[in-house]
Amino acid sequence: MTALQGTFDDHKPSLFELLSEQQLSTLLPPSLRYLLVVGTHRHPRYLLPILNSFDELYAGLMLLVERHFLKTHGGGFTENFYALKREKALAVGKIPRASISAPALVRETLTLTNRDIWKNLAVMVGLPYLKRKLDESYDINAPRALLGGNYTRMPANPTWKQRFLHYYRWFLRNIYPSINAAYYFSMLAFNIAYLFDNTKYHSPFMWLIGTRMRRLGEADYRAIAAMDEPSVSSPGGNLGVTSILSPRTLVPRLLGSLKFLLPTSIFALKFLEWWHASDFARQLSKKAAEGLVLPPPVVSGVSLATKSGSNQEKASPKVDSHDKAENGTTEISNPPIAASSLLPILTVGRPKESGQCPICENDITTPTACQTGYVFCYTCIHRWIEGNHDRQEEFIKGKEGKWESGVGRCAVTGCKVLGGTDGLRRVMI
Repeated sequence: MTALQGTFDDHKPSLFELLSEQQLSTLLPPSLRYLLVVGTHRHPRYLLPILNSFDELYAGLMLLVERHFLKTHGGGFTENFYALKREKALAVGKIPRASISAPALVRETLTLTNRDIWKNLAVMVGLPYLKRKLDESYDINAPRALLGGNYTRMPANPTWKQRFLHYYRWFLRNIYPSINAAYYFSMLAFNIAYLFDNTKYHSPFMWLIGTRMRRLGEADYRAIAAMDEPSVSSPGGNLGVTSILSPRTLVPRLLGSLKFLLPTSIFALKFLEWWHASDFARQLSKKAAEGLVLPPPVVSGVSLATKSGSNQEKASPKVDSHDKAENGTTEISNPPIAASSLLPILTVGRPKESGQCPICENDITTPTACQTGYVFCYTCIHRWIEGNHDRQEEFIKGKEGKWESGVGRCAVTGCKVLGGTDGLRRVMI
């Protein structure tokens, strides 16, 4: 499209180059997170805290990397991979003749200042981080709005934190969808205008900070090469070579080597995806498992389990048949016993069909998995863990101090759910 428009500016990149660079930039966080998840399975003690704070650590790391590349190469980390740079946009328009006669002077004039670098860092690092956190919060809080007043109303005598969370959730439900739609519509409008050469900005945020994208020229490559050359004079004036282990030399070299690690990491990620998805990996693991001789099951353990189960049956209180027939909530003759209170825990029976919710015994709507592996309706399991489900309230009437209603537990197994309702995970079908 750029060639068809007949533009005379050779340093203006096409929209497709910019979109390719943006796609590569958005692939970096999930790729690094995937590699970190694989490593966390092997060393959870050391890597789990890093994985839980991945967004913050990634934003801090990219702040250092992008600042280095903006100061040395004039563009971002992935932009340098596509031979692109950022420069100030002049109000007078294009200067093609000056760029031909004095490219070095034009480059010095349009180079980003320290203030412009921080503006670009806010757009390159701060804005994606903020959008990732808002999208994640919206995906978590939007289904909870189905719970009605139990979730949307302001609690009685709220603290500052509860008041802030209430208004934040209200913002996510009512205002953020419109802001998100306006964000994507503005990006689309600027992309179309840039495609037909009606604007020099491909993004509304680039227009706000007064920066545009350009291709690297001969003067840029000369300046980058001169910057990479080692210093031959010391501050005192004596001739000498700067040490490789000096912080002034070591840190820029480490940050500059990242441009070689980018294609290597992409190749490694694609290789891991192929390895886990291919039949070759499964066949290799099957051949390795053929030589393993598994011992037979221990019969004594089974007998002991049966024996202990019978002892638990004698020690545990029986479910009253009248209560069971009247309420119809507990279908297990020997309910699980709480370790702390030694009281029987209210549970429901396992579903007869996989598509039914064990609590309401209807077809599952908004399937949500508990940590025990059972799938429920989101509303049912959320209210069950909160302890305000209708079946719990009906059963526990008159049995206070004799039964546990299953608050904070799985409705089928009676096991504790770590994190409460935050430990639930929606199932994507």
